[in-house]
Amino acid sequence: MTKNQLPTNFIKHTSKNPLQKFLINNFYSTLISLAKPLSPSSILDAGCGEGFSLNKIIENKIGKNVEGIEYSKEAIALGKNLFPNIKIKQGSIYNLPYKDNSFDLVVCTEVLEHLENPNRAVSEIVRVSKKYLALSVPNEPFFMISNFLRGKNLLRLGNDPGHINRFTALSFINFIKNNNLKITKVRFPFPWILIIAKKR
Repeated sequence: MTKNQLPTNFIKHTSKNPLQKFLINNFYSTLISLAKPLSPSSILDAGCGEGFSLNKIIENKIGKNVEGIEYSKEAIALGKNLFPNIKIKQGSIYNLPYKDNSFDLVVCTEVLEHLENPNRAVSEIVRVSKKYLALSVPNEPFFMISNFLRGKNLLRLGNDPGHINRFTALSFINFIKNNNLKITKVRFPFPWILIIAKKR
């Protein structure tokens, strides 16, 4: 597999760029600081990619039953090499192979901006959550601006070619509320928005 064929999430997480590494580490510090106090026993990462978030959750000893689901077989294959002890199933976020209320916490980070039907995806992750959800998306227009300023996706004015949906802080907060969730925490680890929400 050449670099051009690698998933963008893998490239992002393995970048040697010090700014990129700082931003990702800051994002994970924020995610861990929000997830830990919830004391979840069971955690699902929906759209887990290669398992970078799952690995951080396990490293920080959050949860006893921790697993991920991912649509891309390429990402799962990379994940099995990187993190052989992490449990990742192949499947669709639109049709999760779990019963209602299966997990104390469902994590869904950097997924909704890629989906043609994000409302349907959220409805499904709400279904399998007992109580909490951790949801994040790029915070626009800051995400595009930060890309542009470091010379990424210049012809697209910094917009990632894989992003179908663009959320501002306000539109993402409204999106979460419109999916019948109660927001308990909102954080802005630049250039992302990260929300902890609770089932009503």
